[in-house]
Amino acid sequence: MRKKVFIIEDDANILYALQAKLSLEGFEVEINNGSEAVENALYEIKEFKPNYIILDLILPKIDGFKMAKALREDLETSAIPVFIFTSLSDNDSRSMGANLGVKYYFIKNELSIDDFIYRFKKVINNKEKIAI
Repeated sequence: MRKKVFIIEDDANILYALQAKLSLEGFEVEINNGSEAVENALYEIKEFKPNYIILDLILPKIDGFKMAKALREDLETSAIPVFIFTSLSDNDSRSMGANLGVKYYFIKNELSIDDFIYRFKKVINNKEKIAI
């Protein structure tokens, strides 16, 4: 069965590049451009039941930190690993993410889309090996 990834990202170039490249890697991908309320995105995530979530923090209608908090506080989504992929590189943002239980925090201007996907796959492949 294919692994599912839910992406919340407002930059169309990044959003569709991630969607296309992850689909080519064999993932089933659902996307959200961050133009809806946190509750709407949370509903979509619950319906899709992803194995992983890629979340930008700077979005038009959704505060990424509030989204991460909502994901952690909901029993249906609390165990889904969240990968932050954002432009926020300051220590406060990293700390806020860590305090919300986000273990994977990547900075957009430090990585190409291909580098991010390589690291994403490396993390999940290592987690799957550990779980066996």
